[in-house]
Amino acid sequence: MTAFKYVASSPRGFGDLLARELRELGAADVRERALGVEFSGALPVAYRACLESRVASRVFLVVADFDAPSDAAFYDAIRAVDWRPHVDPSGTLACDFTGKHPEITHTRFGALRLKDGICDQLRDVTGRRPDIAPERPTVRVHAHANGPKVTVSIDLSGEGLHRRGYRTQAGEAPLRENLAAGILLRAGWPEKAQAAAEFLDPMCGSGTLVIEAGMVAANIAPGSRRDYFGFFGWPGHDRQAWDDLKRQALARERQPTLLLRGLDADAAVLPAARGNAARAGLTDVSFESGRLVAARPKQSAAGFLATNPPYGVRIGEQQDLADFYPKLGDALKAKYADWTAWVFTADLRLPKLIGLKPSRRIPLYNGALECRLYGFEIVAGSMRKSREG
Repeated sequence: MTAFKYVASSPRGFGDLLARELRELGAADVRERALGVEFSGALPVAYRACLESRVASRVFLVVADFDAPSDAAFYDAIRAVDWRPHVDPSGTLACDFTGKHPEITHTRFGALRLKDGICDQLRDVTGRRPDIAPERPTVRVHAHANGPKVTVSIDLSGEGLHRRGYRTQAGEAPLRENLAAGILLRAGWPEKAQAAAEFLDPMCGSGTLVIEAGMVAANIAPGSRRDYFGFFGWPGHDRQAWDDLKRQALARERQPTLLLRGLDADAAVLPAARGNAARAGLTDVSFESGRLVAARPKQSAAGFLATNPPYGVRIGEQQDLADFYPKLGDALKAKYADWTAWVFTADLRLPKLIGLKPSRRIPLYNGALECRLYGFEIVAGSMRKSREG
């Protein structure tokens, strides 16, 4: 099979996890870069990345690399590419431009020049040009500039891979699905799932952390419920290879026997969480109304708690969280001995207020927002009030 060059992106702080996933999926020449992970392989490797990676945001097939120090040089280089193997003139096209270029200082203008070069080349050689469709086009083409150096790619994902296909509604400020999965991988949930540990998110909202934990435990491929990928309309698409890989992934699924629980004080969000879980292929997940201070583990064995509390952006919310964190710490110490607890938050006051000393502090981001993933090992009988930051 022909080997291609690819670039995959992920949320900031998860490049190493993405590189590990890609190696496990059969990728070669895997290298972390500032804006993504480069790799190579036959087309099924890229299909598996789109289907099975839990942390990837997008997967790109590289079409051209060139130096273009000016706007005119960029347009000429795009027009010099033979786009017939990649873009059907009778289909639809979307174009994206990112990065910093010496002359192209606006991403919309860069996307327009990319579109012009592709359409003009196709019209020259075929007499036709594709229509423009920003949402779910037949093919999406992406150009990224690092100074005068430009990489042009086909976006095989088509839209963000965090869109698993299971979430039609979300609560306020939800985590993206691949960010939630990355948090769980970083926290060691796959190993806990293999040991059949109970999982609890006491502020579950629309259920993203619970569902992603369940998908890990059930070996559900993240992309197996999606109905759209960018490669579906790409002329080089190998439908038989894709169908075979998806069928194999579905055959590997299993219903987990461990307890997967979501808890939220707002009962109104729970119907959406239950619907999301069902669409994800999880039939035995519990979503309950209630507060952590009144909840107890349902198993005596060591469990795993992961949650993403509100960030306290507004002043009133900040005071609410300052009141809540000590109660969270007391509940963990009183009821969750031998559990591992992980809290993902942008509120860096948490270690001083929760009354527990973090065993891990992992800098991460939610988009551009700087966050921390705090890990706590809950020790039986401990009621220490550590105020260390």
